[in-house]
Amino acid sequence: MKIVSIALLVACTVLALPARAEKADRNKPMNVEADVLRYDDVRQITLFTGRVVLTKGSITIRGAKLEVRQDPEGYQFGTVSGSAAEPAFFRQKRDGLDEYIEGQGDTLVYNGKADTVRFEKNALLRRYRGAVLADEVSGALIVYENLTDKFSVDGSTPGAADAPKGRVRATLTPKPETAASTPSAPRSPATPESKPQ
Repeated sequence: MKIVSIALLVACTVLALPARAEKADRNKPMNVEADVLRYDDVRQITLFTGRVVLTKGSITIRGAKLEVRQDPEGYQFGTVSGSAAEPAFFRQKRDGLDEYIEGQGDTLVYNGKADTVRFEKNALLRRYRGAVLADEVSGALIVYENLTDKFSVDGSTPGAADAPKGRVRATLTPKPETAASTPSAPRSPATPESKPQ
């Protein structure tokens, strides 16, 4: 029974990740691999440690540690921590498009109640069109809001008095033109009709 509770608890943490996420992911089985699993029924916390890899449909999450908890109202919260060698990593396909969202940070925090994903410290968010990098933003903190399809980037961690003031960096690529929006080639000037002599 506890194993079923653990699986349900962890599954719920990834059901509503970034906006326009692949809808089919919700119905896919979830797989978690780690070196160690610890479950605390009293605190409703599941802890996976050591080379954690979570997959669910197009979703991939990697980190050194994954902690999942559930509040009394039934909302799930997940925290993924990276290691000194590698940041915590997130990737998911966007629904109906050949596009992927990738993010990383020292820590990733999913809030099921607010329906947000936070990429904390050394945060980076990328959008790929197929295999081509289209957009990239970085800062100290990136918050992706699933309900409104918006994200915000801060150069320093809000509320941290001793945090160094950083800069936000963004590279945004225009959408490629489609055949319908591509203007047709200019017509050659009309040639005057020859007059009979």
